[in-house]
Amino acid sequence: MLKLSKKMLYAIEAVLDIAYHASSSPVRSSEITRRQGIPKRYLEQALQHLVRNDILIGLRGPRGGYRLARERRRITIGEIVKIISDVENAEKTELSTCESDLCRKVVKPMLAQLQNDVMHQLHNTTIDDLCENAQKANVNSEGRETLDFTI
Repeated sequence: MLKLSKKMLYAIEAVLDIAYHASSSPVRSSEITRRQGIPKRYLEQALQHLVRNDILIGLRGPRGGYRLARERRRITIGEIVKIISDVENAEKTELSTCESDLCRKVVKPMLAQLQNDVMHQLHNTTIDDLCENAQKANVNSEGRETLDFTI
C-alpha cells in the first residue's frame, strides 16, 4: 500500500512553496524552511532529487535558489511522489508476509488497486491545482507581494 512518507510530503510542500511564492528571484531553501518548517536536511535531499529529475532548476551563487523547471501546470504530484518513492524504495507493502489464499488473491489485489487509484489521482493533480487551492484558502504569497508589473 502506498504510504506517503515525510520525505514525500516535504518534497510536495517544497515544490508547492516554490511555485506559490515565486517572484522574480529564485526561492532559497532557507525561505522554504522558514515558511514551512521543513528540516533543512530533508529539504536539501529532496530538492537535489527534484533537480536531477527535472522538476526544479537549482541556481548557485549569492542570488541562487530554486525555480520550477516547467510550468506549474505541467508538474504533477504523482511525479514528485514517484521520484521520492524511487529514492526511498517505498514500493513494499505492509502485508508482504501475507501467505493465505485470501490475502494473496483478495486482499493484496484490492490494496494494489487502491494504490493505482491513488497514483492516478496524484498524476492528475498538478502544482497549479494546489496553488489555486492555496489562493482560494487565502494563503499569503510572499512572492506576489514583491512582484512589480510596472512597464
